[in-house]
Amino acid sequence: MSTDTREAKRGEFQQLAREHLPRLYGLARRLVGEGAEDLVQETLLRAYRSFDTLKDPEASRRWLQSILVNVFRDGLRKRERRVTEVSVEDVESFSLYRQIADDDPFPYSDSLHLDFLRAFGTEDVHEVLTRLPDIYRAPLVLRYVEGFATKEIARMLGAPLGTILARLHRGRKLFEKTLWTYAEENELLIAEGAR
Repeated sequence: MSTDTREAKRGEFQQLAREHLPRLYGLARRLVGEGAEDLVQETLLRAYRSFDTLKDPEASRRWLQSILVNVFRDGLRKRERRVTEVSVEDVESFSLYRQIADDDPFPYSDSLHLDFLRAFGTEDVHEVLTRLPDIYRAPLVLRYVEGFATKEIARMLGAPLGTILARLHRGRKLFEKTLWTYAEENELLIAEGAR
């Protein structure tokens, strides 16, 4: 490869990276929290090495996101040979809807569930997500934040579709339970007038 070709490739990649960096960082932050910069750096290194394989520039966002998820998945495999799962019993018995109705944290509210959800800011939701185990957080973020189809998530995470569906279900239930716990810890369940 000539020097001019190498420089052109580097320039194209830099432009691509600058364009998608905020979105990549956002995804990485939702997946790993504090280690987001390292995850993005490793993603960009791998993407640069395989930049020649990107055939359609229109698909660059998905291509970079797929690489980021692969780097994340590889990191999971290195850190933990055995993944800790949450048992069905731990999450199935909890219903956020029932809990809110039973505890009635916002008396005199005509929209109790909406009032509960309005108590949370973006950072609160991010904090709740980071409390979830990686095996549940990753499918939730990829599905509900990034908009990937469940089949794509299964391919990206290298897991069977049924496993991803189960993790999404358990992850949603665990998210609800963790959301309630977070609200109690941070006194978000106190009626507006009592604060």
